[in-house]
Amino acid sequence: MKRKFWWPILLLVVLIFGGWLIVSQSLRDNASQQYEKTKVPTLFLHGYGSSHRAEEHMTQAIVKAGVTQNVIRATVSKDGTVKLQGALPQSAYNPLVEVEFEDNKNANYRQNGVWLKNVLVKLQKTYGFKKFNAVAHSMGNLTLAYYMLDNGQNKKLPQLQKQVDLAGHYNGIIGLDDQAHQMQLEENGAPKQMNATYQELLKLDDSYPKKQVAVLNIYGDLDDGSDSDGRVSNNSSRSEKYLLQDVYRSYQELEIKGEGGQHSKLHENRQVDRAIINFIWKK
Repeated sequence: MKRKFWWPILLLVVLIFGGWLIVSQSLRDNASQQYEKTKVPTLFLHGYGSSHRAEEHMTQAIVKAGVTQNVIRATVSKDGTVKLQGALPQSAYNPLVEVEFEDNKNANYRQNGVWLKNVLVKLQKTYGFKKFNAVAHSMGNLTLAYYMLDNGQNKKLPQLQKQVDLAGHYNGIIGLDDQAHQMQLEENGAPKQMNATYQELLKLDDSYPKKQVAVLNIYGDLDDGSDSDGRVSNNSSRSEKYLLQDVYRSYQELEIKGEGGQHSKLHENRQVDRAIINFIWKK
């Protein structure tokens, strides 16, 4: 009798679960139709003292949204050797690459740019990529900037298409090279006082390909009167526009206000997730 009693319940559970799977797959398929499907990888670059863990919230949100199902990791050792973890099938579209530097407290931006080049060369040799997108947080923005400073005109390397900048400290960090936290911008967007890094980055207008790269610059404002995300002033982040004004294909800014705009929370923010998804892949 007991077995006869459980069979209908078990059958009902199976039917409900099967129906849920079908509906979930249908929703994912419908969602994925909103997005472009290309072979262009998107690389995620973490900040100082960080790791791939700071990138996982974003990559998981992108997968959950139905943009892609393909995520791999590129780990760069202290000697610059790149190891890929995971593999991309030939059918992969919109692949994501979580980049991790083992020497994650190296503040030599140019060296970090060399390591990024090693990652791109490895991906190119392994998968034949000719283009790439980038999502960078904090020091990751300077890693990308110095990579482009040294390699932006090299047509033999994959070509940058879209970049998303989170909390970029192009003209200083509060308490370090933005001691007074009084950095101001001229009417044309140039900092009134430029630190040594910014002065070097002025050469980006000669190294970026002309009118090729679309830029989304995201910065946080704690809305506490500091005009900053707690570590980087909004003007330091916004000073990027002046650096690229003669070369970008398009440029957008997005300010994230309140607690979610705190420096280290920007890469854990649903509004940021959605902005990244829409900017890079939305049809």
